[in-house]
Amino acid sequence: MNRFEELKKIVKEAGVIVKNGYAKTVDADKKSATELVTKYDKEVEEFLIGQIAPLYSEYKIVGEESFKGGKLPERAIFIDPIDGTTNFVHKFPHLGISVGIWSSGEAEEAIVYNPILEEFFYAQKGQGAFCNEQRLYVADEENLQNSIIATGFPYVKHEMGAEYWWVINSMQKLLPKIRDIRRLGAAAVDLCYLAQGKVNGFYEVNLQPWDVAAGILIVQEAGGVVSNLSGGKYSLEDNIIVASNGEIQSQLLNNLAEFGND
Repeated sequence: MNRFEELKKIVKEAGVIVKNGYAKTVDADKKSATELVTKYDKEVEEFLIGQIAPLYSEYKIVGEESFKGGKLPERAIFIDPIDGTTNFVHKFPHLGISVGIWSSGEAEEAIVYNPILEEFFYAQKGQGAFCNEQRLYVADEENLQNSIIATGFPYVKHEMGAEYWWVINSMQKLLPKIRDIRRLGAAAVDLCYLAQGKVNGFYEVNLQPWDVAAGILIVQEAGGVVSNLSGGKYSLEDNIIVASNGEIQSQLLNNLAEFGND
């Protein structure tokens, strides 16, 4: 069994922890006014780190619950133990364990696993993207007006700062130009659904590297594109991510507000 196959097995084992927690009433602590964390987030991350660290010993692990901040490592494994913790607590089934492996600013391997809906997304650079062994391709829609766009709202929305107003202004500008908006509450899953052709585009502000590190490669390997708000190459340190099937990327970018415009 090669290393990536072992990683897939480990993530599936972590899914058992998520399933067990999902079946119970879950108490959550607040990391901020709107951001939640549960004991299952911590348990899943600890399990993944313990299993993955010896397997990928040349990489540093950056986990949502354990990362102390600072410069991102050159070679890193980004772990979000439960992307969509609020959904997990409230029993909405849209969530995912996200593991993205990066080196020198490029994604190399990716897994996003929703054990509640049994959706197992994965990709390796240059080898395509898959869900439950089925090859993924983005939708071929060319018209923004016919497109479903996924998005999310920043945790700092209660502060009504620049991110909040960018979301409001962008939605006001974009909504009349598209078929509809979907807001599922898990960026990793949103990106996978873009790769799967369920939505045509995705954008969000104020995400963290572990939110998108896996989903980016899955989109790219399914034929989609990912950029920053200016249309340039997306960096994990960028504040805004914009992704699509490629056909509508320029239209989508043209209908998002300039950041900071309130």
